[in-house]
Amino acid sequence: MTIDADTEAKVIAAAVMMYTTASCPYCIQAERLLRARGVQEIAKVRVDLEPALRHEMMVKTGRRTVPQIYIGDTHVGGFEDLVALDRAAKLEPLLGGR
Repeated sequence: MTIDADTEAKVIAAAVMMYTTASCPYCIQAERLLRARGVQEIAKVRVDLEPALRHEMMVKTGRRTVPQIYIGDTHVGGFEDLVALDRAAKLEPLLGGR
């Protein structure tokens, strides 16, 4: 299974996409950080609802854990990767001044 057309349209509009689950504390922290950096729209792909989407995430990223974050076409990685980008002052330029 792949992401449905409605979700894909949201991903394109958002420019930030996050594979997530309902009960992931790191996903919540990642969303908070992104919102603090001006991101208003985050397309969330719930891998806990569709196991095929988790498989898709694993194939695309090579990782099993959530969150897995994309900014545009760039796979940022997980929460710790996002924080490292932010601390290195590389997150905001990647976001394009959102």
